[in-house]
Amino acid sequence: MAWQSTVPPERRRLDESKKEINTFVRHNAGWVIEGCYADLLELVTQSANEIISMNLPVDACIANARKRPWEPHKYESPEAQNINLEMLIKWIMQYTERNDACSEIAHRKLYDNFKGKKTLYISRESGSL
Repeated sequence: MAWQSTVPPERRRLDESKKEINTFVRHNAGWVIEGCYADLLELVTQSANEIISMNLPVDACIANARKRPWEPHKYESPEAQNINLEMLIKWIMQYTERNDACSEIAHRKLYDNFKGKKTLYISRESGSL
């Protein structure tokens, strides 16, 4: 819902994503949305009764990026995927400093402002409120 089906992929305009998300929510009584785009997640906070957020340490996210499996829907080969690995790691390292829809600032604001049940995971092993 966030991306256009183009090569290279491009982010959809927010109003296009909003229309698709609203249609999905209207036609489904129960749903789970996974994602890191706070601007998209904010569109459903009024309809959601619970959020689960992961805020792992940056070094854990980098380790996960290094171990991620090949994504054949995005890349023609594992080697092609790994060409972007250093760019991805740099992007992860900037998580706490950026001020975009995928930043810690945006995620924290979304989490803090949510009024329903919420769980924050700060490690792979445990969650805390």
